[in-house]
Amino acid sequence: MKHLRVTPRQPLHGRLYLPGDKSISHRALLLAAIADGESHISGFLPARDCLATLTCVRDLGVHIIVHDRRTMTVHGRGLHGLRPPTEQLDCVRSGTTMRLLAGLLSGQSFSTILTGDAQLLRRPMERVAVPLRQRGTQIETASGHAPLRIQGGKVNGGELTLTVPSSQVKGALLLAGLYASSPLTVHQSAPTRDHTERMLAGMGADISVDGDRVFLAPPTCLSPLSIDIPGDISAASFPIVGAILVPGSEVTLAGVGVNPTRTGLIDVLQEMGARITISSEHLVANEPVGDITVRHAQLHGVEIKGEAVVRLIDELPLVAVAATQAQGNTVVRDAAELRVKETDRIATVVVELRKLGARIEERQDGFVVEGPTVLTGGIVDSHGDHRLAMALAIAGLVAQKEVIVRQAGCIGDSFPDFITEMRSIGVCYD
Repeated sequence: MKHLRVTPRQPLHGRLYLPGDKSISHRALLLAAIADGESHISGFLPARDCLATLTCVRDLGVHIIVHDRRTMTVHGRGLHGLRPPTEQLDCVRSGTTMRLLAGLLSGQSFSTILTGDAQLLRRPMERVAVPLRQRGTQIETASGHAPLRIQGGKVNGGELTLTVPSSQVKGALLLAGLYASSPLTVHQSAPTRDHTERMLAGMGADISVDGDRVFLAPPTCLSPLSIDIPGDISAASFPIVGAILVPGSEVTLAGVGVNPTRTGLIDVLQEMGARITISSEHLVANEPVGDITVRHAQLHGVEIKGEAVVRLIDELPLVAVAATQAQGNTVVRDAAELRVKETDRIATVVVELRKLGARIEERQDGFVVEGPTVLTGGIVDSHGDHRLAMALAIAGLVAQKEVIVRQAGCIGDSFPDFITEMRSIGVCYD
């Protein structure tokens, strides 16, 4: 798919069962690979990023039987059973794959090179390399970027404070900590996604969380997983915002992960005046899950900064879209991290929304959106960024005229069924 054509103002109605959570899919594969015995994973997200992790795990000697697109059996090789790959491990476009693998491979008895495509090779990797080096890992970058050259075998325990609030960096350290010579304590500067901690606890690891402090004692083994991955809250964010913005809409998203480290967008939207309710809450594989119902609502501007930004960093382009229809100014601060994602998401979201008539101003660490604005329609570009592509596709729902999103094929990096799912609730995407 090269381009996506969006016809505006179709009310959204229906019930969606979203694909499995992307963050959890990555971690389930990596941890199942080093478990003792067979792990059973259902609800796996067959997006390009997660399939990159699947290929890398297989290249490390792990036998995986894929029963269908979303269900698989992983024959874990134990903590010390991975095999050296015959070639460089290709992480394609997935920063999560590369950073988490960097931690896992730190504890192996062999050397590895992690590489990827041109987009991934532009992303910063010293943020994960530096703390791993502080724990004893020999890891080299290419002027701060991939390829990463990792000589595994030595990981020291002790205490370490993260300067960048990143669940990927924290996850890499915890995976390395499985092989440490003594317990590892990681101090976070702000709370980040805790899927790694929850999954390790479910596999029998001695891990505890006290505020921003995470303690892990190196285990002798990990129990296999049996996990039904909940729906992806990040994927849910697109129909959520679409239903809020389009008059007459009401949508329910069933079985979605509502881990409090991931629901920052819901909190911000409710602060803006959105009508969102969560029901049928329960735990699945140690993860909170619920049904999210959202209805059209009039929004007002808010200020988003500090720890709130950490909890919705991936959804901020979508916040910009919602803000174009809100009364008053919406200000996003402390979000400089957006500049080192798949694209510079501050610059690209500003450029592309302006093409549709939005009044949005770029700032060094965020942006300001003046609303409400009538979006005019037109041609926009994803810049090869899956989340920007989907955010622009949602903007098209409230434009006066048709919107065409160029380079829309990148949507498959995280949400391959995006068009099918959105069509099922009444959206006109071609």
